[in-house]
Amino acid sequence: MDLSYQLYSSRTESDLAGVLKHLADTGYTQVEGFGGVMGDPAGLRAMMDDNGLTMPSAHMAFDDLESKPDEMLAVAGALGVQSIYAPHLQEENRPTDAAGWTAFAERLAAVGEVIRAAGLNVGWHNHDFEFVPLEDGSVPMEIMLKTAGDIEWEADIAWIVRGGADPFEWIDQYASRISSIHLKDIAPDGECVDEDGWADVGEGTMPWAELLNAVRTKTPARTFVMEHDKPSDPRRFAERAFSNVQKMGA
Repeated sequence: MDLSYQLYSSRTESDLAGVLKHLADTGYTQVEGFGGVMGDPAGLRAMMDDNGLTMPSAHMAFDDLESKPDEMLAVAGALGVQSIYAPHLQEENRPTDAAGWTAFAERLAAVGEVIRAAGLNVGWHNHDFEFVPLEDGSVPMEIMLKTAGDIEWEADIAWIVRGGADPFEWIDQYASRISSIHLKDIAPDGECVDEDGWADVGEGTMPWAELLNAVRTKTPARTFVMEHDKPSDPRRFAERAFSNVQKMGA
């Protein structure tokens, strides 16, 4: 299983070439891009090539995919991206009821048609808010997956937990939709406060050995992406996470 690394985890480092070299030296073969790091696709591709890294997946803002798909597809093409995931909605843009989430999912489905027509895969990357029930008891993530029936899902499993849901139940119910996962860990209560309560993968409370087994045996996931939203030391995180997942048999 090739392990990828979400470059957002190293956004505080100014030396991108050094980041990529360190990831390759650590053993990573893939990286996942995000908006801020893909401003110079040709330059980034050259640095990736120099380090034997590929970028099978990337995060691209939903608004950009909807309003300027040709530009986003050009970036994906330059970087060799095969799967695009829309990663987030700012709080002020989030629907507040089932009708609003249904309407958003219909827009997401329309974006998916455009991206797939260009030969790429497209999906949604979750945070926690998609799992918080609405007033009528419906759950945004469920609405999205059912309404946008052709959209893939990049399951950020620790965010599922922070949203108050059971990741194993969601993996079981929507296994066929999961084409990628994010490996992220949650620190015990009161620990890693300076890192917003996140831990290096394998150092926290998430049962990652069992989760990986469930994902690998039940889903068609193609990419396995390490991420830490606020590491105090990104290089420590990259090394420790890689080592710990290797020990799990990945």
